[in-house]
Amino acid sequence: MQDHAAAVSATGSGTELLDSAVAHVVHETGASVAMLYLLSPDDATLHLAVLAGVPGQLATPWTRVPLSAPIPVADAVRLRCLIWLGSQEELARRYPRPALVLPYQFALGAAPVHTGSTARGGLTLLWPGSHSPHLAPREREAVVRGCHGIGMLLEQAESSGYPVLPGTQPRVLSPPEPDLPDPAEARAAAEFIRRLPGGSCSLAIDGTVVFINDAAARLLGAHAEDVLGTLPWASLPWLDNPAVEDHYRAAVIGRQQTSFTVLRPPDRWLAFHLFPNDTGISVRIVPTSRPGPQNVPAPALPTSSSVPSRATALYHLMHLAATLTEAVGTRDVIELTADQLMPAFRVQTLVVMTSAEGRLRVEGARGSRPALMEQFDGAPLTSATPAAQVLMTGIPDFYPTFADLERAYPSADLRDAVAACAFLPLIVSGHPVGSLVLAYDRPRSFEPEERALLTSIAGLLAQALDRARLYDTKDRLAHSLQAHLLPQMLPAITGLDVAARYLPSTRGMGIGGDFYDLIRLDGTAAAAAIGDVQGHNENAAALMGQVRTAVHASAGAPPDEVLARTNRLLTDLDPGLFTSCLYVHLDLAGHTARMATAGHPPPLLRQPDGQTEVLDLPPGLLLGIDPASRYPTAEFPLPPGGALALYTDGLVEAPGVAFDDAAADLAAHFALALDQDMESVADTLVRYAKRATPGTDDIALLLINALREED
Repeated sequence: MQDHAAAVSATGSGTELLDSAVAHVVHETGASVAMLYLLSPDDATLHLAVLAGVPGQLATPWTRVPLSAPIPVADAVRLRCLIWLGSQEELARRYPRPALVLPYQFALGAAPVHTGSTARGGLTLLWPGSHSPHLAPREREAVVRGCHGIGMLLEQAESSGYPVLPGTQPRVLSPPEPDLPDPAEARAAAEFIRRLPGGSCSLAIDGTVVFINDAAARLLGAHAEDVLGTLPWASLPWLDNPAVEDHYRAAVIGRQQTSFTVLRPPDRWLAFHLFPNDTGISVRIVPTSRPGPQNVPAPALPTSSSVPSRATALYHLMHLAATLTEAVGTRDVIELTADQLMPAFRVQTLVVMTSAEGRLRVEGARGSRPALMEQFDGAPLTSATPAAQVLMTGIPDFYPTFADLERAYPSADLRDAVAACAFLPLIVSGHPVGSLVLAYDRPRSFEPEERALLTSIAGLLAQALDRARLYDTKDRLAHSLQAHLLPQMLPAITGLDVAARYLPSTRGMGIGGDFYDLIRLDGTAAAAAIGDVQGHNENAAALMGQVRTAVHASAGAPPDEVLARTNRLLTDLDPGLFTSCLYVHLDLAGHTARMATAGHPPPLLRQPDGQTEVLDLPPGLLLGIDPASRYPTAEFPLPPGGALALYTDGLVEAPGVAFDDAAADLAAHFALALDQDMESVADTLVRYAKRATPGTDDIALLLINALREED
């Protein structure tokens, strides 16, 4: 396998290397759908690289998944475990967003793809709704074995100098080829179809008609040649109903038989029965005298156009609405909107603008036409630009061609930037707060249905953006307060290489009680402290400032006395919050570290040869509980070249992962960074934390390296 990986990767074939591996996993597990994700170089986003079992348009909302997203594959990669969801009910309970968008019957498994400690991506597999709610041991083995093989392929390609990177669009594997009948079987099959009552047709996995007999064409009121190669809801206007396409989605995703009844205008009812498998969907069409139990009223609609079908539009609109409920800051809102909106409506450039001090300000943009930003960023709201006019009036403008735009705004120098565009107001409580610009590289008709849909999407975006801007304001205030409570910089101490990091949690106010400090005592001694006040609000931050001040004031005394004094102060204050704290006295001449803990995670000690351990300290009660608590001191050698890592629990805690295992994994990462300076090591450990933990708690990290004389 590795020799094959090296040979294929050397040709620069990229994700083609993974096709057979994904197909093999599907075959071995019996899954009907596979989605292989690769982790981006910045370790923050999963990109869909290979898709099997469903058409690409069904996976459009899931092509980019932030590693922090509440999605099964993101959790599997972050937590390094297999996640199994045996029913739609379990999916809805644990992951409401995908369950809302995919309300079909299927079982789902998500597993990480990694080699050693390196996360490389994740694999999502879907089984038909008829699958047992439990994953069989044989299937689990096949999933784990398949992910291991894919990881080895990726590692081999990378070591060969040709790393596999996801493309702009996922590779969609062709469905398996059906067995070809011999001539006698083909004639018998044709006669079998002719004898059946009603009509028969066949759909490819992507929904296009690949076969239709004369009886089916007559029932549909169409010529066979007009239907072949088309999507039925696109070529037959009376089938362009969200419920019709929804039944197709249920069949292709859940691989289960489904039926529905439709009125063919003016008065003929038809029953459709769908029978899916891995190669496509067989459809039986029979007339019925009255509506079935799942009626689908179907008013006549306009003929086909560039507008997505109503079911597709609703699919993306529902996914966008569900996604925006989880967005926090402005950047999140814009990125998530671009992810959903641009592929669904074939938008080439998206720009979001707001007003600031009487001028337009570009909040964010995505796409291939940066000239749009140059035209509008900083323009006065009184300027004769379409973006400013839409913001001021609250009325959307649509320009099917550049000529239409040029007639309305002769001074708009956008000839090389757009062929068609839409300017949509972002309105909250009746007041415009910004503009959404959508640009296309081809003329576009903007039919009334599409205009209404885009205007609705702009309304969703405006509300999410308004919430996000409020969050951003609070977040900036919180960060400012936090920054003033933490050391502005660490003191330079001869003989020590130090580094510190603080990351607020991804949820909440972005402010908490984590703190760290490094204190110069004299020419041969220093002190270090790290702690975590219970809570993530302004009260925790205020108490953190008091604890840090108390520790700083007592620094230089023995570690047990420093913590005892701080504890008595907190119990006198009675703040109703508890605090963990680790205090370390560094004897630079004697090369020792004396430390005491008040319920804080144990530090890591790395020896000069790289051997790293999680220190076992005598336990001490959290600060602020019992004024008489005692805090035993332990002493450890800290020779030149040795290093300490002090951290808060946000760096290691993750649902379903034992603390000891997480601390050991952190120690392994600390050991691997032996030859790096402390700033680089801090970045390494923070990247590890962002991958391994869900980011729901603050992170404080303080690294101390005792330099050798040659350093």
